[in-house]
Amino acid sequence: MSDNKTPHAGTTGIESTADAVATASGSSSARSSGASAGGAGGTTAPSGSSPAATSKASAAAPGADASAAERASTDAPASASNVEPADKAKARRDDAAEARASAASATAAQEADARASGAASAGAKASLAQKVESATQAEAAESRRVAEAREASEAAEATESVETTEARAGKLPPPAVGLPPDFTSTPDITASNPPPIPPQAPGGSQPPPAYLRRTDSAWSVFGRVIAARARQIFDRAGQRITQRTLRIGVSARIFHPEPGAKGLRGKTLQYLEESIAHWVMSRDVLVFMIPTVGHQGMLHPSNIRLRDYAKHLDGLLLQGGADVSPQSYEEAATRPEWPGDRVRDMYELELLHEFIESGKPVLGVCRGCQLINVAFGGTLYQDIATDVPTAGVHVNEQYDQHRHSIRFPEGSTLVNMFPGHRDALVNSIHHQAVRTLGRDLNIEAVSASDGIIEAVRYRRAPFVMGVQWHPEFHRAGGDELLDCTPLLDTFLRVARETRF
Repeated sequence: MSDNKTPHAGTTGIESTADAVATASGSSSARSSGASAGGAGGTTAPSGSSPAATSKASAAAPGADASAAERASTDAPASASNVEPADKAKARRDDAAEARASAASATAAQEADARASGAASAGAKASLAQKVESATQAEAAESRRVAEAREASEAAEATESVETTEARAGKLPPPAVGLPPDFTSTPDITASNPPPIPPQAPGGSQPPPAYLRRTDSAWSVFGRVIAARARQIFDRAGQRITQRTLRIGVSARIFHPEPGAKGLRGKTLQYLEESIAHWVMSRDVLVFMIPTVGHQGMLHPSNIRLRDYAKHLDGLLLQGGADVSPQSYEEAATRPEWPGDRVRDMYELELLHEFIESGKPVLGVCRGCQLINVAFGGTLYQDIATDVPTAGVHVNEQYDQHRHSIRFPEGSTLVNMFPGHRDALVNSIHHQAVRTLGRDLNIEAVSASDGIIEAVRYRRAPFVMGVQWHPEFHRAGGDELLDCTPLLDTFLRVARETRF
């Protein structure tokens, strides 16, 4: 495509045509000179020769015409000092004009021959030339647009850079495009901006804040602050009480020393059966065995009393063990082998009354049920088989594997505690039982075969109940024996509610 571009960017198509005609005239004059010379020498160029041949012929002409052209040119260095006469110059111009006219006629003849010989391919070449010219013009236009866009971008960047520099120097304000009117000028950081002055009250004083009541005074606000603080303290104390883990005390079994025995058998032992502790701890409860207290015969006396345990513990569980002594309900033992444990009776009776006076719940198991009846003035069968010959078997060598059925009478709280159960199967490991019911006690369960009392409840306390069977030996969720988990849950719920 470079062949179609002008040699100089500032030269138009007309000037290029003039130069071509001038060049062709020079060539024609040269050919005419050569033709005359050829005529003199006997050699003549063919009339149909090409322009290249004509150029070669003109190049072979004598140098007279070339020197004449140099002398005629005003651009020659010597033209300023070697000025020819006017007649010679006129003659030379006439010769040049004739030479140009001859060259033009020769060129026209050659072009006519060329058009005649290439008429078949002229259309295709013209079309190709037009396409090439159109592509060249489109490329030139695209180049100009790209150049103009680049120049405009560079000019905009230069202007923005200058404006940014001047704005940083403080000479120009920042642009206000998309900004509020307050940001169209450089802020004055030295100026002070005090807060707006609130309106004055009618008396000249400041009005109270909007969050205060119109009737508020300093004392009323102070009173509300104190009340809020008190509520916060009470809430925290309530959370500590309600969220604290329950602490259940269990009375101790006592092993009295045997006369003449050595080692541990010669010492008083107080212990806790594992099953009863695990049953209570199954509800994530802390279990504490409560030891006996006193001064007589103590090697290390203490001022701790049973009321201190009732004060700091949340409930009491009276576990099973030895028989209740007949002396505790003012009777004599019918057989020497049933003396019972008078020391433990005195210890547990005091412990029971301390917890009842503290309003704490009490649950008695087997011996504990008999002790609750004795504590309220009731009596016991010292031996069921002897005192009630028609009664069923309540104990044998199978121990906790022996069982019998019970039923819940009307009005019993166990009916609500075990919904859908009017009869149940429980274990039976006792040869003593409630005979005369103590004051303010209700019967909660009886043996289904003989009517022996199997559970009692003290109705003047939130929860003081005794059961004759051992619920700790019943598997939770068992199909055969009564699941006593509701009994434990009720006891612990009352312990949580009465711990305040």
